[in-house]
Amino acid sequence: MRASLDFWYEFASTYSYLAAMRIEALAREKGVGVAWRPFLLGPIFKAQGWETSPFNLFPAKGRNMWRDLERSCAELKLPFRRPDPFPQNSLLAARVALAALDQPWGEDFCRALFCAQFAEGRRIDDAAAVGDVLARLKIEPQPVLAAAQSDAIKARLRAQTEEAQRLGVFGAPIFTTADGELFWGNDRLEPALRWAKTAAECR
Repeated sequence: MRASLDFWYEFASTYSYLAAMRIEALAREKGVGVAWRPFLLGPIFKAQGWETSPFNLFPAKGRNMWRDLERSCAELKLPFRRPDPFPQNSLLAARVALAALDQPWGEDFCRALFCAQFAEGRRIDDAAAVGDVLARLKIEPQPVLAAAQSDAIKARLRAQTEEAQRLGVFGAPIFTTADGELFWGNDRLEPALRWAKTAAECR
């Protein structure tokens, strides 16, 4: 049985940007299949009594995160531009991503949208900006944007966010394995891939 990993990510999440840009090559090297699972952190934060990111609620934590992100992007040779505002409303992005992931270019779109936000400073809640990302991939924007507003996609995003809550997801990125292990954070990607590989070999 092939090893697999679920990649739970939120488009407004800084460390999800890093993980999204790293996971494909690392998973291929390990022989692990990855399921991209966009979801919304907003409802999860609200359940904990938070109205915004903990990086905004706790200034010292936020300052450290931004500096750490600068260092990490420099090390990975990834461009970085701090988004304004932070966090951005990711509802549109997540809906479009679900529609895109039904297509072979879906993962490319997700990476490109992360870059638009964290490398170019674009607004991911702006349909025109999201459409530009699709157009760069040579995808006609309007059919995808229309599909993202369908009742089916809206229901899938709600269900996916509810599944994340059921699994105990509390931040992003989070990686979950077929045997129920949960790994939190970009820096836990490599251990998550190793665990998924070993667990599959033992089945």
